[in-house]
Amino acid sequence: MRKTLVAANWKMHGTKAFAEQLLAELNSGLESGNGSSQVVICPPYPYLGWVADRIGQAQLGAQNLSEQPSGAFTGEVSAEMLKDCGARYVIVGHSERRSLYGESSQLVAAKFAAAKSAGLIPMLCVGESLEQRESGKTLEVVAEQIQAVVALGLEDCWESAVIAYEPVWAIGTGKTATPEQAQEVHQFIRQQLGKDGDKVQILYGGSVKAGNAAELFAKPDIDGALVGGASLKAEEFIQICRAAD
Repeated sequence: MRKTLVAANWKMHGTKAFAEQLLAELNSGLESGNGSSQVVICPPYPYLGWVADRIGQAQLGAQNLSEQPSGAFTGEVSAEMLKDCGARYVIVGHSERRSLYGESSQLVAAKFAAAKSAGLIPMLCVGESLEQRESGKTLEVVAEQIQAVVALGLEDCWESAVIAYEPVWAIGTGKTATPEQAQEVHQFIRQQLGKDGDKVQILYGGSVKAGNAAELFAKPDIDGALVGGASLKAEEFIQICRAAD
């Protein structure tokens, strides 16, 4: 049976003082919950090692990585560096990376492969824009993003990997896909994964809050959440984690 997983994406928010206070509250709240769900915290790069020493029962994740193993790539961070800092997970292909920085599905797939080769667990983000949804292209877009990874022919491609469905129109907007809309896409993603479909954790991302988490998690193919803004509020994030337990 798949475990539920809730991942916090802090994006480019916070200071060391902010992180210290947030982690103290999260550690206290999560420990008292004694839940069964997995929790991953993805802070900004400069705080990875610092958070690793203070993360409690959660696991450490990074928000991005280079597809290159090493070299003259100023400003980039490799999979091995992330692993050295204590990371176990790394987000690849977040919609903000695709839309703001022009990352193609092929580049995202290369980053997925780089994470796998270093022993990290990639969290592959897929999802459609509002225009794509309104034109009926949701499943086509999601399939293309997944097939870019499949095309690499990686051995045990989906073993130790996570997928997050994040409709772009629902990120940071306060809008959320209905549980039925999310379930439809999650089920489609499992079909795209073939024989591995029943094994892979598939998360929902897109304005997840304490108030809608339980209804989303009740759907059979939704295994947790990739949480943005709500992960910066300790009590809100703790409630989401408890809804996943």
